[in-house]
Amino acid sequence: MPGLDQTCTSELPAPLARWFAAQNWAPHPHQLQMLHATGNALLIAPTGGGKTLAGFLATLSAACTGDMGAGLHTLYVSPLKALTHDIGRNLARPVADLGLSLRVEDRTGDTSATQRARQRVDPPQVLLTTPESLALMLSYPEAPKIFGSLARVVIDEIHALAESPRGDQLMLCLSRLRSLAPRIQVAGLSATVENPAALAQFMGGADLIAADPGPKPDIAMLPTTAAPPWSGAGGAYAARDVLRAIADARLTLVFINTRAQAELFFQALWAVNDDNLAIGLHHGSLSKEARLRVEGAMADGALRAVVATGSLDLGLDWGDVDLVIQVGAPKNIKRLVQRIGRANHRFDTPSRARIVPANRFEVLECLAALQAVEAGELDGDGRAPIGGLDVLCQHILLLACGAPLDADALFAEVTSAGPYADLTRADFDACLDFAATGGYALRAYDRWQRLVLRGGLWHLRDPRAAKAIRMNIGTIVAPELLSVRRGPRGGAPLGQIEESFAASLSPGDTFLIGGQTVRYDRLRDMIVEVTPQPTREPKIAVFNGLKMATSTELSARVLTLIGDRAAWGALPAHIRDWLALQARVARLPHPGTMTCESFQRGGRWYFALYSFAGRNANQTLGLLLTHRMERDALAPLGFVATDYATLIWGLEPVRDPAPLLDPEGLRAGLHDWLAENAMMKRSFRSVATVAGLIQRNLPGARKSGKQATFSSDILYDTLRKYDPDHVLLKITQASAMRGLADFGRIEEMLRTRAQIVHSIAPHVTPFAAPLMLEAGRIPIKGAGSARLLEDEAARMMAEAGLTLDGVDGKTLA
Repeated sequence: MPGLDQTCTSELPAPLARWFAAQNWAPHPHQLQMLHATGNALLIAPTGGGKTLAGFLATLSAACTGDMGAGLHTLYVSPLKALTHDIGRNLARPVADLGLSLRVEDRTGDTSATQRARQRVDPPQVLLTTPESLALMLSYPEAPKIFGSLARVVIDEIHALAESPRGDQLMLCLSRLRSLAPRIQVAGLSATVENPAALAQFMGGADLIAADPGPKPDIAMLPTTAAPPWSGAGGAYAARDVLRAIADARLTLVFINTRAQAELFFQALWAVNDDNLAIGLHHGSLSKEARLRVEGAMADGALRAVVATGSLDLGLDWGDVDLVIQVGAPKNIKRLVQRIGRANHRFDTPSRARIVPANRFEVLECLAALQAVEAGELDGDGRAPIGGLDVLCQHILLLACGAPLDADALFAEVTSAGPYADLTRADFDACLDFAATGGYALRAYDRWQRLVLRGGLWHLRDPRAAKAIRMNIGTIVAPELLSVRRGPRGGAPLGQIEESFAASLSPGDTFLIGGQTVRYDRLRDMIVEVTPQPTREPKIAVFNGLKMATSTELSARVLTLIGDRAAWGALPAHIRDWLALQARVARLPHPGTMTCESFQRGGRWYFALYSFAGRNANQTLGLLLTHRMERDALAPLGFVATDYATLIWGLEPVRDPAPLLDPEGLRAGLHDWLAENAMMKRSFRSVATVAGLIQRNLPGARKSGKQATFSSDILYDTLRKYDPDHVLLKITQASAMRGLADFGRIEEMLRTRAQIVHSIAPHVTPFAAPLMLEAGRIPIKGAGSARLLEDEAARMMAEAGLTLDGVDGKTLA
């Protein structure tokens, strides 16, 4: 909502001007610019700068002057369901105060089936939705009638959508909306953008409107009574310090990077909450009812704090929040800026935020993030994203559910979407051929014959297939989730856990969900039935939360901070001592060099490579380097990867790392490894699911995660053998290189740090010690493990008085 800018309100309709005056408000210049924009516009404004009202001013103005007309007028699209609920609450106030007969409704996965059905025949004037729900609505035959009257589209937090396949999906939907309602105006809203021009290009073209940035945030490290531990990511050591900060504030948002860590930190807070402060928990695996209860309690001022993940990252206008605490390194500067903005959600008041690093390495990352925020720098390469072909395949199938398709017209429509502006006709035709037949190797199978050409138009071959296509909509392929309910059939829903975690449970096992410990009773009809068990030590559900790597820009800042001794004065004493000890024992990483070290411990040789390339890239490095070490008879036994480093252990020392780090050899090894590796199959499964080759959900049936994996593995092997140029294999290769393998960051690291600095340390180094405590160690089954088995067998035989040749005569004597 707006602040107290004294710009006159004469440019507003009289009822709207009176309403502003009644609130002691005046519109900001950027809000008036958005109101009077004659084409598409992208507003970049700080949190609390009234972005949402700016997006809706034209809608409220049309309602005040009677220019709205019948049918759907404004479509609001948000990345989060919680954000649509919040916007609905915020819009209700001016609508009621102005006495407008304006229907404002949600259309998300939480909307009831009855309301969704009614909206298809009688849409509201303002509809609040998400990209997935919009794509579903466009797949219905009624889409031209629903959207034909559309005048305005408001896309909130557009930067968050632009960074994922959901953005590709939304821009394809927008290209279809422009065909159905050619005169629509699109308003993009964002607070954190490193390259506004690229984001405008992503929208398909838009005028840029920039607001005054407002005051700088008040952001610092939260003082803690104890130093952070050497490893781990929970932050529980600082629970009392965080609780004291909560007690000194009106309402605090405590952000945690993953759902599992949020559950654990929530428990840690309650363990020290002697004054019983009201604290809630909010993340995407909780039930809709639980999430709405927390949001409602926040809005009513009934809570003092909420522990949350990315589910409350964006846009939510909780005016009473006066403190944000980030527990754990932010990993991404833009995400930190976004989260900071949740505090003091007002244009003229600085946001107040504190950061709590989870371990010693994260102290450096948190300080680097603070420096970046102070300098006003954001991460990201700033380039307009290129649309995914798997998303395009899904889009083609969805549109065919609603009406026959003309290939030429659809190609023109798709290339009007920003991410697909450079799409070639050959790639489009490959996607269309896949949607129609499954491609060369699969066209003989009836199940993938989905479109047929009749009279120059592509029709859905069997209209009954539309239901299955719609049931599998979406671009984010998460692990299979099972509902958790309290008690037997009909019990209260608590949330969801991953199928793989549920499969590991036996009756009587306990785990955390929704901030409470429950006992697993049984799995019935794909429902996990549980009983509250507060006195038992819980397992922890492996939730599919945010698992992002530290950004390139943030990693570079950490590396600079370590290498610049002049900057150490800003570091805590225990961090300065740690860095100084590393410098004495081995070498410190610094920009321009690739720093690595070898040392021996417990009969094993360790090799640590400080790449600062992010967790995905370092995991890939571990796999590639151990493969090359196996080839060079260095007998690797395993490795572990973090955002900062890769640590490998084996039976032989690495004395010269240069051959291992040869860029051409690494790239060649990557392609060989990806072709056969299970990671590639996992990537293919995601691509095939988004594209529609694999359908997890079917009318009256549902595949388990294991069934879907088995199907995708067979399809992957079949296509590799008989159709190696299949469009889905090409998408998979690109996806694996960019996402799972993150090989681009490895190549960038090798290019910018060509000088390799290697030292042989006398013992475990200060930097390597925390790595040796990390979870997620990956064993290597090769010559090294075989040698260990042989050595152990020889020792055991010798202890028994036996040799390979028979009985040891000397021992018997």
